[in-house]
Parts: sequence; structure tokens; C-alpha cells
Amino acid sequence: MDYDELNRLRERDPGWRLLRADSAPMVITFLHRVFVEQNIRTIESGRLVELLDDELYALNERLGERRYPKASKAYVDDWTHPDRGWLRKFYPEQGDLPHVELVPSVERALRWVDSLRDNGGFIGTASRLSSIFTLLRELVHGTEEDPEVHLERLQRERIALEQRIERARRGQVEVLDDLAVRERYQQLSDTARQLLSDFRAVKQNFRNLDRELRERIARWDSAKGDLVAQLVGDRDAIADSDQGRSFQAFYDLLMSPNRQHELTELLGRVQELEAVSDPDPRLRRINHDWLDAAEDTQATVRSLSSQLRRFLDDQAWAENRRVVELSKRIEQHAISLRGDIGNAPGMEIASPAPTLVLPFERPMYKRRHKAPIESDSVQLADDDIDMSALFARSRVDRRQLAGNVWSLLRSAQQVSLTTVVDRFGLEMGLAELVGYLSLLDPRFEVVFDPQRRATVTWVENHDRERTADLPVVVFTRARTFVSLAEE
Repeated sequence: MDYDELNRLRERDPGWRLLRADSAPMVITFLHRVFVEQNIRTIESGRLVELLDDELYALNERLGERRYPKASKAYVDDWTHPDRGWLRKFYPEQGDLPHVELVPSVERALRWVDSLRDNGGFIGTASRLSSIFTLLRELVHGTEEDPEVHLERLQRERIALEQRIERARRGQVEVLDDLAVRERYQQLSDTARQLLSDFRAVKQNFRNLDRELRERIARWDSAKGDLVAQLVGDRDAIADSDQGRSFQAFYDLLMSPNRQHELTELLGRVQELEAVSDPDPRLRRINHDWLDAAEDTQATVRSLSSQLRRFLDDQAWAENRRVVELSKRIEQHAISLRGDIGNAPGMEIASPAPTLVLPFERPMYKRRHKAPIESDSVQLADDDIDMSALFARSRVDRRQLAGNVWSLLRSAQQVSLTTVVDRFGLEMGLAELVGYLSLLDPRFEVVFDPQRRATVTWVENHDRERTADLPVVVFTRARTFVSLAEE
């Protein structure tokens, strides 16, 4: 830290400006309850004005009517103004009403003010030291490349684990005392809340990455091909950054069904420990708050990536439009000078716009396969052929077929297809047979028995006998027409 840096933070940081404001107690109390305690990530501006109106009414009733004289909307507009910058006002993609959210620096200020409160004089240090040792072991062991060292460490851990298993078999279980439980619970609560508040900073980091990409595109002055190559490489720069990969790893870990079930069970058991005399009510459902905050951040990443792609498309469209405008200006200038050239050396072209044909756009030569045609053996027919059969049309009357079936079902509960064919025949052959198979009539049902086979025979063209082998088909009266058939 130095003087200039602190002076610059004092003037520009929204969190510091909030701590210097005369209305800081009211603003901090309200923002902490809405955005931190209730874990509201974004809220519609009108809804926030309604909540602030209730808050100001209660304060003015207790402290005097002139303590906070301005209207609630005026306060919210003041908090979102760049001179304050305590809230970020924006319009969501799917909606036309303004929303607001807490900026990360203000949340850090709220967390710092909350840390100033007296927590009963208890500060756990042993659990923090144990966490430090755990992190140091992970750093050292996780970067060791010698397999012998890894093997030696794992063998020591196995011996220690076997000793613990043996003591547990003898009934010697190591249990944390009440002091250790309180220390670890306090550290757990602080870390969980810290992680929840860090999501706003993660969203702001994503926005900063997006802004850096846009600024680099706007200031680009090299070749356009280099810009295109870099933009293609940076298309997923937000998701592929260190911040993006770390957040994605956290999100994948949190979205694991096994981890969610384990986390919910562990939080429920911790809240019921007798040593925890004053459990944190939000800690029981902190995993759901993490999911809400992570989904909000994930939506921000998707939105920024989509906006970046649209920004690149707009840039490409503007460049193409600029090229077309330059081409038109050249054409107009050439046409205007056409009569003033006189005897100046040059040549004429057929069109003011040249036609470009790139060699590599032409298809490669491909030899065509010629099919051999032999026409020596083709003979002309002398006999006249009757072509009327090609133009003859026949239509199967399904109502007539249904009437044939129903005439037999009036005196029987069911009748087979072979019986119907024997009684009425098949004047149109196979087409009429298919018509019987596809009948749909409310008076009866068509039942197929694939376990048995039947043979249907008919005469076609008065001289040719045809035979069809098909499953047994039975027409059965419907129940609603039983009484009508009996009558």
C-alpha cells in the first residue's frame, strides 16, 4: 500500500464511498438484509423501491419524519448513479424492466462491517492452523513428481489408517470435543458465506474479461487476417480463462448428484450437533444458495459469450459495408472521369466491376463414366398390344365390404374371413382382400390370430387362380351392437 493508491481508492471505490456516506448505517442495513441475508442476486428496480419504502417508513417513525426525507425511488436512483455506484442497474436480455444488483466492492464493505461486530469473544485458531497444514500438504504432495516419494507417503498414510481402524475395532474412537466442534463450525460458516459472496466478484471478473476483449478489437490496427485469427482463438476466451475454468470446476463439482446428496446430509447432521449452541440458520440450506448464485453466474457467462459473438458479427458486417461503400465510390469516380480522359493512355473494360474467378474455386477435373449402350439386338414389335390395362382404374367400395360382413354377423357372434370370401367372393382380387383386412366399422372388430394360418383362394381374369396365405382373420360383433343384432 502507498498513499497515492489509498487516496485513489478512497475517491473511486464504491465500497469506500459507502463507508464515508452520512446515510451509511441505513444503506448498509438495507443492502445487507436484501442482497446478503436473503441471497438475492438481482432484483427488479420497482420491487427494490417497494422494500426500501417500508424500511424508510419504519426508520422515520422511530427517528423522526425528516431523518430520511427523500422518496424511495430517489434513493435507489442515487445509489445506481455513477457518482455512487453502489448498485449496478441493467436491463436483462429477457425483459424490459430495469434490474439492479450489488457490486462486489460494496459487498466486501458490508462483509468488513459485519466482521467488526463482537462475536462473543470466541476466535477459533486451532482449526485454522489445521486447515493451513492441510493446504500445505496438498501443495507439496500435489506438485511432487517423484513416484518413490508418493509411494513412501501413501505407505505411511496406510499404516496410520490401519492403526486407526484397529483402535476403532477396540472401541477407541477419536471424537472432537465441544471446543473443536465450535471452532470448526465457525470456520465452516465463515467460509460458506465467503464463498457465497465471492460469486459477485466472479461475475465482475467475467465482465472485465469481456470488456478487455472488446477494447482489444476496437484498438486493433494490424492486418485484418491477424484480427480474424485472434478472434477465432478468443471466441471462448471467457470460459477458457483461469476464472472461467475454476468456476466451471466448482460448478461441475456442485452439480454432481452424489455430492449434492452428501452435502445436504452433512449439513443437516452438523446443524443438529449439541456442541453447536447457536447454529447458523442459513448454513442448513447454503448449498441451495450456492446453486442459485452459481446458476446466476453461469447465465452471465452465457450472456457475455453470446454478446461477444454478436459483437464480432457486427464488426464483420461493418467492415463488409465499408468495403462496399469504397467500391461504389471508386465506380462513381471512374464514371465521372470517363469523358475527361481524352487521349490519355489506358484501356477500356466491359464492366465497371471486374469479375473475379479464383483458380482454387474451380472444381477439379473429373472424368465422366460413359455407360455402354448396345442397340444392335433391339427389335421392333409388329404385334399390337392392348394398353387399356395401364389406364384402367378400379375402386374398392369399403361400405359394401362392411355390409357383407355385417350381413353374416346378424346371425352369428363372429365370422371368419374365409367364410365371407366363400359367401361373396373377391370380384377385384387382391385389392378387395386388402380392403377386408383394413376395415374400420363401429359395429364389429377385426381380430388377427398370428398363431394360426388360413388360405384364401379366388379366380382372377376368369382363368387364373390366386391363393393368399395369411393369419386367421375373424370379424367379431362389438358389444354395443349385440342387442341390435339380436333384434
